[in-house]
Amino acid sequence: MSEPSVINHIVAVPPETGHRISFFRLGGVESMDLADLYDRAGRLALYLRDLGIARGDRIGVLAANCLEWMVLDLAALRIGAVTVGFDPAKFTRADPALLEQYRLSLLVTDRPGAGDTDGSPIRALAHTVRTAATRTTTGRQVPPLRYAPEDVTSLKLTSGSTGEPKTLTAGVGSIDDDLHAVQEMFQHGPDDNLFVFLPLSVLQQRYWTYSALRFGHDVTISTYEAAFPALRQVRPTVVMGVPGFFEAARKHLQAQAGGPVTGGEPAARAAARHLFGDRVRYLWTGSAPASTATLRFFDALGLPLFEGYGLNETCIVAKNHPGAHRVGSVGRVLPGKQVLLDADGVIHVRADHPVCRGYEQAPPGVSERVFAADGTVRTNDIGHLDEDGFLYVLGRADDVIVRDNGRKIVVRPIEEHLRASPAIEECVVFCLPPAHLVAVVSPASDTVGPPEEKAIAEQLARTNAAFGADEQIREVVVARGRFTVDNGLLTSQLKPRRGRILDTYHPHINGTRGGVHAA
Repeated sequence: MSEPSVINHIVAVPPETGHRISFFRLGGVESMDLADLYDRAGRLALYLRDLGIARGDRIGVLAANCLEWMVLDLAALRIGAVTVGFDPAKFTRADPALLEQYRLSLLVTDRPGAGDTDGSPIRALAHTVRTAATRTTTGRQVPPLRYAPEDVTSLKLTSGSTGEPKTLTAGVGSIDDDLHAVQEMFQHGPDDNLFVFLPLSVLQQRYWTYSALRFGHDVTISTYEAAFPALRQVRPTVVMGVPGFFEAARKHLQAQAGGPVTGGEPAARAAARHLFGDRVRYLWTGSAPASTATLRFFDALGLPLFEGYGLNETCIVAKNHPGAHRVGSVGRVLPGKQVLLDADGVIHVRADHPVCRGYEQAPPGVSERVFAADGTVRTNDIGHLDEDGFLYVLGRADDVIVRDNGRKIVVRPIEEHLRASPAIEECVVFCLPPAHLVAVVSPASDTVGPPEEKAIAEQLARTNAAFGADEQIREVVVARGRFTVDNGLLTSQLKPRRGRILDTYHPHINGTRGGVHAA
């Protein structure tokens, strides 16, 4: 018998008092009881109905992380509206063209230019939530609503590694399955405070507020910019992050402890308590590969960093967790999901409740290449399962380089080896004519001089010594400054944009010079 729906529970059952949702911004913390959050969402749901928003209508949200974001998302759930989250790093203004492109009945935003009248299709987020909170609702309630597993709550926007815009709907059954599986693995309870700082435009980041409402724990939302200042003050028990965040934390802690420590030293543990607070019981990472050095470092600190795997098209597929943790793997496959490997080792994911069965909007032929008729997803990642059922992801099929001698090179281990240097924050490896490997690295320092170039050259030598003849990196181009979200070289989840990085630095690659040089 399947578990009762989390989504149906949180739209119908008010949470007990005593647990809180908070938003940390530089300069202070805004907080409310989850029961107050539920009440505000109900008031906003009534207001949205009065504006003419009905079940199945779409509400776009273009805003940075804030409590109002979650109030609106929960209000949409209460009336069956579909939330469309726009990443502020990609959508810088509330363009009226978004209304038609994504079939929105309403767009709410924290960007300039929003209207404040009931007839405006583009409205200010904070004003909308405040207006709903002050209206008299005596005797009025949102009519009861139930979701079936195939019903849609959210529209996801994804570009993947190609940059081509695609959209896909997210079904309730998929969300329910993931939340039940996570709760079974991690047992979030009344003493927990889950810390979230990635964009709420990403559906999975909203999961943790759903979890708080259903299972009874605290949740704190921040922004990436405020994440490190927030940690010690908030004292979370769980930190939801991406590998880039934890790698930055590792290098900071090593610097605070006086050098390239492994994590078990008293100085490193003291620095970790100062940075993360004294209540963390585990750290969560996914979205991109985490380096083995970073995983082992946090394990040695006594702060286990559990890596997982998933895509927008599949959501959570596998996850390490207490009692089933193998460094280097992405964990065992979740209940309700099945991993199938084709002859080339490409991972296909089948689910009892697929996220969806195809893209709603995509370039011609793309949906058919990714989705089978039953919703099975071809991930384009290559990997394998070990004898105990742990999944290992080796890299993207697109990033496998085939040399002129037919040898296939997976670039991820090479990139990970290069990133082990404190001088290198991020790197990507390409194969360029005449068939030699080139790395473009993002320096760890804002200024790069002879000492930094020397450290990178030494790491290049160590990397080349660790790999075979076909895997030698001939040239390293040191980027002009770090890869960031603002300069378009990282995604909002801090993953390198390979195509854009190559376009930016291709003119600086010298096929005959070799070695390490600045762009």
